[in-house]
Amino acid sequence: MAEQKREPRQLEMRSEMERPKAWMPPTLLPDPDPEDGWKFRWIRMSMLNSPDAVNISTKFREGWEPVKASTQPKLRFLNNPNGRFPDGLEIGGLLLCKTPAEFVEQRDAYYLNQANQQVLSVENSFMRDNDPRMRKFNDQRTQVTIGRSV
Repeated sequence: MAEQKREPRQLEMRSEMERPKAWMPPTLLPDPDPEDGWKFRWIRMSMLNSPDAVNISTKFREGWEPVKASTQPKLRFLNNPNGRFPDGLEIGGLLLCKTPAEFVEQRDAYYLNQANQQVLSVENSFMRDNDPRMRKFNDQRTQVTIGRSV
């Protein structure tokens, strides 16, 4: 039996087996470094070069506050010293803000409850007119026939 000549495993290079890295376009809005107990969001400050004071003041009243550039070192280059928030992080009319995670959870629960109440109201209104002699949703079958129509 002929002996096979093999190369030692140490000479095999895994880099030769790796796929080449593919170019990807940059994200429009970079993600901030996460902080425990805080949620981040880009808030609109202006649209079409026109300030949107109503939106930003509404978000501030909801509990959002501007993120300081000093707390996000990798995004520090985004601060606009001539803007409304000189220490804030701003891209194209959007300001990076943060709020406590509990506020976000409470807001989500509030809107989920609102949606559930609306669905329940529609269902109750629809079923209110239900007559026992002609029930709604009584027959849920469909029938498909193939061939000539009579």
